[in-house]
Amino acid sequence: MGFFGKKDADTTEKTVSEAGAKAPVTTVSRNVASVIIKPRITEKAALLIDKNVYTFEIKKGASKYDVRDAIKALYKVTPLSVRIVNRQPRHTMSASRGRDTMVNGLRKAYVYLKKGDRIELT
Repeated sequence: MGFFGKKDADTTEKTVSEAGAKAPVTTVSRNVASVIIKPRITEKAALLIDKNVYTFEIKKGASKYDVRDAIKALYKVTPLSVRIVNRQPRHTMSASRGRDTMVNGLRKAYVYLKKGDRIELT
């Protein structure tokens, strides 16, 4: 029973002419609605809205381009730029019991819009 090191009969090596003739096109399907977790409504975020900067909590693996595509799809505006900030998880002492508690980390995105564009955060 030699399972290791055994090659399938279907696998064959491609020559340069076969590979160059027609390469398969791979498309990545992603759910852009799942990139943005929720808008971040804090005092700092409310002050930044006056400067056309909106703050969102995003998934851990999301890139700037994923956030840009999600904003385009969900809110129908095109961002000028997107900046991403990682907040690390940390340990703090509980004020009432003196125990060590864990504050979860998060990833947030600052989305910059051009003048005149708005996002309604209801």
